[in-house]
Amino acid sequence: MRTTATAFFLITSSLAACFAACSSNPNSTGQTSSSSNSSSSTSSSSGAAGGSAGAGGEAGQGGAGQGGAGGSGAQGGQGGSGGSPGVYQPKPGTSWQWQLSGLPLDLSFDVQVYDVDLFETKQSEMDALHAAGRKVICYFSAGSWEVYRPDAADFPANVKGNSLDPPFADELWLDIRSTVVRDIMKKRLDLAVMKKCDAVEPDNVDGYANDNGLGLTAANQLDFNKFIASEAHARNLSVGLKNDIDQLGALVDSFDWALNEECFTYKECAAYTPTFIQAGKAVFHAEYVDAGQLGAVCAVTKPLQISTIIKNIELDAYRVACP
Repeated sequence: MRTTATAFFLITSSLAACFAACSSNPNSTGQTSSSSNSSSSTSSSSGAAGGSAGAGGEAGQGGAGQGGAGGSGAQGGQGGSGGSPGVYQPKPGTSWQWQLSGLPLDLSFDVQVYDVDLFETKQSEMDALHAAGRKVICYFSAGSWEVYRPDAADFPANVKGNSLDPPFADELWLDIRSTVVRDIMKKRLDLAVMKKCDAVEPDNVDGYANDNGLGLTAANQLDFNKFIASEAHARNLSVGLKNDIDQLGALVDSFDWALNEECFTYKECAAYTPTFIQAGKAVFHAEYVDAGQLGAVCAVTKPLQISTIIKNIELDAYRVACP
């Protein structure tokens, strides 16, 4: 989710970073590496054709991954540096689909990776994706309280902060310093293992950059995000960094891939070149724009090896990918 206050700060503070990003990255096609706070990630849990692709490559500490079957999509292969040995680490250009709403899942997309809701996705759907050679990323919110989750009652009142911006105002920022919150997140990671997820997408991991009402700092966020990554890796789960643009450099070695929303709109895409892309780690990217803008978006992101899809903000099955 893109918050209004953070988006304003982004515009005013990204100008200074533009010169360094654009001059150091000749392939940025006009995108700037923003030094501003990235706005909070989409936390919708209610949640077109992609090209054919092989299964993504698995790799640990810079090792060679298992190549995927041939197709017109991105090939599986060499893994990136950093991350955790033995966990799935998709490489730049990996094809993907993201569906959190409009269930049941549309399983027809010939992509390497599906990103689905940890709680709502049926085990039979996950099993079907695995049987088709797909990797499965499981979404959950690590930084916000959602009233409809089965563990919602486990969060005490004193760990809940301000509401997120519309259309997610029914969610509350969480005190990520709390042991109670961290223990609940461990249980969610345990659920991901039980449901045979290959990876997890912890959302809302940039609360410090928003009006959270809890006094969270950048240091608090770094500590929590590294905690989440460490706990995921301890369970042999791959883990992605959602947005949190300002902390990419500090966190690239802890995470196996990244997921960004609207880096084209906010001119942030080049920030991933010296971080995740250089490390050989996939950057999954969604823009919430009309499909008529596909050419303009892909002209920026495809040279950067960013895996772009156009989605509805509800994150239903609709998907349009770069050709």
